[in-house]
Amino acid sequence: MEMTTPENFALSETKTCSSDLNISMEKKCSNDCSARQYNCEVCGYACNENSSLKKHMLIHTGERPYKCEACGKAFYKIGYLKKHMKIHREKLNICDVCGYACIRSSDLKTHMMIHTRERPYKCEECGYACYHSSIFTIHMRIHTGERPYKCEVCGYACNQSGSLKTHMRIHTGERPYKCEVCGYACNESRNLKQHIRIHTGERPYKCEVCGYAFKNSGTLKTHMRIHTGERHFKCEMCSYVCNQNSNLKRHIMIHTGERPYKCEVCGYACIESGTLKKHMKIHNGERPYKCEVCDYAFNHSGNLKTHMRIHTGERL
Repeated sequence: MEMTTPENFALSETKTCSSDLNISMEKKCSNDCSARQYNCEVCGYACNENSSLKKHMLIHTGERPYKCEACGKAFYKIGYLKKHMKIHREKLNICDVCGYACIRSSDLKTHMMIHTRERPYKCEECGYACYHSSIFTIHMRIHTGERPYKCEVCGYACNQSGSLKTHMRIHTGERPYKCEVCGYACNESRNLKQHIRIHTGERPYKCEVCGYAFKNSGTLKTHMRIHTGERHFKCEMCSYVCNQNSNLKRHIMIHTGERPYKCEVCGYACIESGTLKKHMKIHNGERPYKCEVCDYAFNHSGNLKTHMRIHTGERL
C-alpha cells in the first residue's frame, strides 16, 4: 500500500487542478464555438439564438406583427407596443393649440415652447437657441467636434444616433420609404418628401428676388448666391471662383486632367455625366431635338438652335 506523502499529495492536487482547468477550457471553447451561430445574410448581424435572428429580420422585411387594438399602430418589437399602450391606458396631457398628446406633464411643457417660441437653451459660441436640452446637446457637438456614434462596418462617425441609423441603411440596403406613385424607394423620409414633389409639382421654396421656386431649401440657398454675388468656392490653382462646391470640383478636373466619365464604345472621356449622355447619342443614333418646321432632327439642342436660323433668317 502506497503511503501518502506531502509530495504525492501535491502531485495529486496538481493533476486535479489541471484536469479541472482542461474541463473548464473545453466548456469555454464549446460555448465560444456555439455563440453567434446565426447570421443575417442582409447586413451580417450575428446572434446565438434563432429567435433573436427572426426578430432582427423584421427590420429588413418591414413586418410589424405587434398591433395596437385601440388605434391600429403596429410595431416590430413587443416592448415598443407595451410602451405605446400606455398612451391609451393612462390619462393624457393634451395641447390646446394642436392636439398633441403625451403622458408626462413635463413633456407637454416642453412641447408648448414650440408654440410660444420660448428658447431657454442658448449657445454661447454662436447664439443658437432651442427649446430642448437634448437638441442643445447635439448642437454643441458641432463646436466640440464630438462624434460619439460610430459605424462598426466602415468607421463613419456622427453626432446623432438617428444619423447613424440612417447611415446603416447604406450597408443593409434597407429603403423603407417608398413612393406610392412610381415605386421609388429611399432610406430617408426627407428624400421621399422631396421626390413626391416631382409628381405634385410643389415648389415651396421661393426666391423673394425673382420669384423662382424650388423643391428643396438647399437649391434655393445656392440660387440666392446669383443675386448676392456670393462666391464661397475658390480654385487654389487659378482665379476661378464659383457659388457651388460641385462646380469647383468639376473645374479642378481641368487642372488635374481627370476625366471620370468614359464612353465604353469609343473611349471618349469627359468631366461631366451630362456631356457623356450627349456624346452617347452619336452611337445610339438618338435625335430628340426636332425642327417643327421641316422635321429635321438633331442630337444636341444647340444644333437645333443653329438650324432654326435657316427658317427665321437670323444672322449672328
